[in-house]
Amino acid sequence: MNAAITLTGVAFPEVIGRARIGMRTKELTKLLVPGEIAVINHADLDRLAAEGLVGAKIVAVINAADSITGRYPNVGPMMLARAGIAVLDGCGPELFERVVDGATLSLRDNQVVVNGSVVCQGVRQDAASFEAIIEESKARIGVELALFAENTLEYMRAEQFLLLDKPEVPELVVRVKGRHVLIVVRGDQFKEDLRALKGYIDDVTPVIFAVDGGADAVLAAGHKPDVIIGDFDSVSTGTLSCGAQLIVHAYPNGKAPGADRLREVGVDFSTFALAGTSEDIAMLLAYEEGAELIVAVGTHVSLVDFMDKGRPGMASTFLTRLKVGPILVDAKGVNKLYRPTVRKRDLMLLILVALAALLMVLAVLPPFQLFWRSLWISFREWRR
Repeated sequence: MNAAITLTGVAFPEVIGRARIGMRTKELTKLLVPGEIAVINHADLDRLAAEGLVGAKIVAVINAADSITGRYPNVGPMMLARAGIAVLDGCGPELFERVVDGATLSLRDNQVVVNGSVVCQGVRQDAASFEAIIEESKARIGVELALFAENTLEYMRAEQFLLLDKPEVPELVVRVKGRHVLIVVRGDQFKEDLRALKGYIDDVTPVIFAVDGGADAVLAAGHKPDVIIGDFDSVSTGTLSCGAQLIVHAYPNGKAPGADRLREVGVDFSTFALAGTSEDIAMLLAYEEGAELIVAVGTHVSLVDFMDKGRPGMASTFLTRLKVGPILVDAKGVNKLYRPTVRKRDLMLLILVALAALLMVLAVLPPFQLFWRSLWISFREWRR
């Protein structure tokens, strides 16, 4: 590989790979294979999308937009840099006119080269440049928080019926009343939190509500979702046939974008028309059906979470949590709460106890009694 010096004095090695183009990053991650270059148009690349790109083991990301705009401390792009994935930002929308899916690209410094010709250029990023933007964004987080709060208050007036009215919920096949309900959402570290709750799931056997792509994680963890709810844009086709009840999140006007895909696949489904996010209506459904306890994994509750999702406010989430609050347990980050370890002192004590027990057993066995007696007689004879 050739290494050249950029204007900043940083040497970037040349990266070569086959282009894989996708306008929606979370769908593109399912198509990528190791060694490819992802060509995307994703401003403020969120953590989940970054995890998908890292997991695909690609060698580079070429972004028509800025992977981090500086509006808020977005750590998604930093995950790419730390994984050794080259990142070229701000190439512009013409990128998709000049790069063909499947073509072999060469990423040289801040340029994209195809067949020896420069087709576009952008800003080459690395961990240092991303860190600098993140630090700058922390200084303006107060401004974004104020705008976020204004939008939240504005929409709360329009969505207050979430708190006051009883929604018309779809009929569930599984019984929820008096049981625990585990709601799994594709959020930060949701897979780790789900693994940390394995003992709870095995012992309590809660009803499992999976929100969109959370259903794939539930199956991967060895469990089966009872209900899958959402717009079904991130659920694998195989998961749709796992036996779970499918509920499409529809808009208050009745429009349900996710219904088209389920009709094409040929699976039965029902709809739940309500404002808010899919995780909000999953909580409301569990609450209205009489759940004793709601345990939420991977939910979005912070400013960064909502900005990662591209939402300007959290009115529906705030109101939903006010309503279900008394029975809601948020398990976000539970994998960091306690990690069992074995102390050396306890391990040594266990070994000593095991040895003592073994010696006691051997002492009462006739063959070993004969062995020790013979050994003692031989010792006395030797001393004479």
